[in-house]
Amino acid sequence: MRRWGPCHIQAELSGKVEVAIIGAGYAGLSAALSLVDAGVEAIVLEGSDRVGGRTLSEVRPTGVVVDHGGQWVGPTQTRLLALANRFGVETFPTYWAGDHLEIWADSRVNRYRGAGPDEGDGLHEYEEHITVLDALASTIDLQNPPGSPGADLLDDESVASYLRREVPNEGARRRFALAVEGVWACEPGHVSMLHFLFYIAAAGSFDELMETDGCEQDSRFVGGAQAPAIAAAAYLGDRVRLGHRADRVVVHEDGVLIETTEGVVRADRLIVTLPPQAAGALRFDPPLPPAKARFVDRSVMGDVAKVHVTYPVPFWRAEGLSGQATIYDERETGVVFDNSPDDASSGVLVGFVYGRRVDPWATLDADARRASILATLTELFGARAQEPIDYVEKIWSIDPWIRGAYAANPTPGAWTAYGEKGWRRPTGRIHWAGSETSSVWNGYIDGAIASGQRAAQEILDRRA
Repeated sequence: MRRWGPCHIQAELSGKVEVAIIGAGYAGLSAALSLVDAGVEAIVLEGSDRVGGRTLSEVRPTGVVVDHGGQWVGPTQTRLLALANRFGVETFPTYWAGDHLEIWADSRVNRYRGAGPDEGDGLHEYEEHITVLDALASTIDLQNPPGSPGADLLDDESVASYLRREVPNEGARRRFALAVEGVWACEPGHVSMLHFLFYIAAAGSFDELMETDGCEQDSRFVGGAQAPAIAAAAYLGDRVRLGHRADRVVVHEDGVLIETTEGVVRADRLIVTLPPQAAGALRFDPPLPPAKARFVDRSVMGDVAKVHVTYPVPFWRAEGLSGQATIYDERETGVVFDNSPDDASSGVLVGFVYGRRVDPWATLDADARRASILATLTELFGARAQEPIDYVEKIWSIDPWIRGAYAANPTPGAWTAYGEKGWRRPTGRIHWAGSETSSVWNGYIDGAIASGQRAAQEILDRRA
């Protein structure tokens, strides 16, 4: 029988706890809340100096709060709304009044109102095929995606090859390509149809992922999307240990030992909530089962950068513009939103750089990156866009803790080869959470919360 050996010379952080949790994002914090509320002692180990994971809210020198990471919440994201309500964090509606803009490869600019334009390149074919995708997504088994009808064929095919075959209109394919970049933060060739349809089903529909009013981009948080996480961590108190990076996990017959940069934690059980590529950097003894290790290896984080540009006022509103824009040509920015504070005390535009566009843009020097973003905003909103009072960017692809965003996408073939055993099934005393392991709102904050609650319930069910 393997027991605690003398080779571990780090200081022991505390006596043995019932559950240790690696990662203080929304998955880890929600798992801890569920356990503590049920009377189970838990400790949360976080390597960085903050909580919130893929949310990051910053008060800029102008006094404006910007969300460098996840920021929106929609009516069906009930777990996130409940957590915010528990800790008194309020929301306000995303601004979307006025005309939205589209820019095409030939520099044509279309203005429209509402959820989408009435006319435009490939628009009708795009809208018709959304109905097809929703019907296909309805066949996906959310609890076991590789067990869905036709899963092998769906997982073998990329979204890019599917679109080439099923959507002959080039304009419609451009619209879907930007949708994939915007939601999955990768190119259509990098994600399988099985994962694409699973993601749609986990949100409820394609439009739930894409639209603003009543959908995923419906509202924002007063104080930023990190505010509920900060409040939850404050409630948990010293159970949350910042600056405790987990490096090695040793599983024994009578417990789990976690070696961190600040000492050793012993626990009966462990919940790992890290993004897959960060989890893959942990050393496990004994090694993870092959299916789990390979599914983690083949779950690749998306590439995205988020840029906030602040002005004295949201001047575009007076010109009848909403601040929302979609750009279908090859420039760096793919989508723009009005991210101004609720009281419009200043004007903030947020631009997203996605997928294959991230690397060439990120390798420019800071002045060139800034100039490229401002050039696009100027084309959209006029000369006043050239004169911001603040500019800040967050390149998630080089974040040392997250290693990309928004979520990890299993490469084509990974779901059916490794998903049944490797997705979220406990591996002995180790349980798995994180937004990628959720059957609802996979890849989103709400999904992260759901995953933490599920992992905690797995442990509570074993105690019953």
